Amino acid sequence: MELLLKLVHPTVHSTEGRALRRDAVRAVIMHGDDILLLYTRRYDDYSLPGGGLDAGEDMIAGLQRELAEETGAQDVQVLDAIGYIDEYRPSPEPGYDHLFMRSYIYRCSASRELGEAQMEHYEISNGMAPEWVPLARAAAHNEAVIARQDAGMGMSIVRETWTLNYLRGLREQSARAAS
Repeated sequence: MELLLKLVHPTVHSTEGRALRRDAVRAVIMHGDDILLLYTRRYDDYSLPGGGLDAGEDMIAGLQRELAEETGAQDVQVLDAIGYIDEYRPSPEPGYDHLFMRSYIYRCSASRELGEAQMEHYEISNGMAPEWVPLARAAAHNEAVIARQDAGMGMSIVRETWTLNYLRGLREQSARAAS
């Protein structure tokens, strides 16, 4: 799998040292120009469905679990790996120099019809909801949030917006090659 992007939080001065590691999986599910994303009211942003793997959990099983929990996605098929993004953030736990998170991104297929999501309490309280949205509109929306520099904006919106624009580029290349 290919490294797509490396993000380093401005307060992380070195990527060396003791790292608290977190592996995550994220899904890209498209129907035409629409992509299945999670809109989070608290942060006013769009993100790919997915999340952290449990200790020892297989990546594909973890991705299918996250999709079911967050979106209620049905008939999910993992098609191929797109790549991964590395992030270095401040550690939430003492004794570590930073948090190292690697997000593995997979292209998937699923039914457009969503079942009932089984979100965690914090996802519900943040106002998270699955939504089919045009890829270009989601990227533009997140770019506007970044431009405003909203107080609650985290580093994840940078990862998510970069990924949405990367996907737009892939789709444009594919369309040019087909014509």
